[in-house]
Amino acid sequence: MKPSSFKYHNPQIRSEVLALLREQENCKVLAGGQSLGPMLNFRFVMPDHLIDLNRVTDLDGISISDSKVRLGAMTRQKSIERDESLRRLCPIFSESLQWVGHYATRNRGTIGGSLSHLDPAAELPGICLLYDATLRVENASGHRLVPANEWSVSFMTPNLEADELLTDVEFSPWTMPHGHAFVEFSRRHGDFAIAGVGCLLALDRSGLIKRIALSVIGVSSTPFRLTGTENDLIGYKPDDNALAYIHQAIDGIEASSDAQTSGQYRKRIARVLASRALEQASERAISAMQ
Repeated sequence: MKPSSFKYHNPQIRSEVLALLREQENCKVLAGGQSLGPMLNFRFVMPDHLIDLNRVTDLDGISISDSKVRLGAMTRQKSIERDESLRRLCPIFSESLQWVGHYATRNRGTIGGSLSHLDPAAELPGICLLYDATLRVENASGHRLVPANEWSVSFMTPNLEADELLTDVEFSPWTMPHGHAFVEFSRRHGDFAIAGVGCLLALDRSGLIKRIALSVIGVSSTPFRLTGTENDLIGYKPDDNALAYIHQAIDGIEASSDAQTSGQYRKRIARVLASRALEQASERAISAMQ
């Protein structure tokens, strides 16, 4: 199939994009296009106006200060994966992006496109949840800040109005010695994840959990954090007892089923991945303290 007819816009600056979003109806924004392109071809999406962001250079870039990391919405996944400063500070970004499609898709895909498309199996929304990221959205009248845990409204529906544009993602990296892990399972490498688990973990000198963040993708209609479970695990060892808490939380998820995969199977896979993620993050946390 081919896309339905639409008017193509190729703005050069951010204000031009925001003006188009305000003035035109039924707009769709093209960032990387790795997900939007097929949806246009199959006519799952039929916009009247397509706004291409690829020439809007002020939406691109990685900025790192002592306490904040800012990623422009048009920053390519490849750039995030390969940036040495970001890899040293937040290596889980590079690790998780190796699961995203293939080299060609990461070369074009953007963090803003992934977050705005919001496929429940997408890796980057889950990583942003781990860091309690703040997402900046703008329209022609101003801007607002959206916490990552309020970004997912429902299935593939971000907290974004029709005239708004995601412009930046900002978060505070973990400065304490800690471990990390991101693991997922799919039918083939590059396919959408059946389930995935991300973990950040800091231990005290006694080997007890001082801080932990856990996110799950692919299982439910939206990515999510296991916040309540994280709080319960503080002061415990990252052992089988801790895993029992995590598995219990995963069992309580309202999991999604489709023609190929049942919700119960997704939860079973997520429990296995959670065990692997906690073990790997714990080993790295111990190594980071040495």
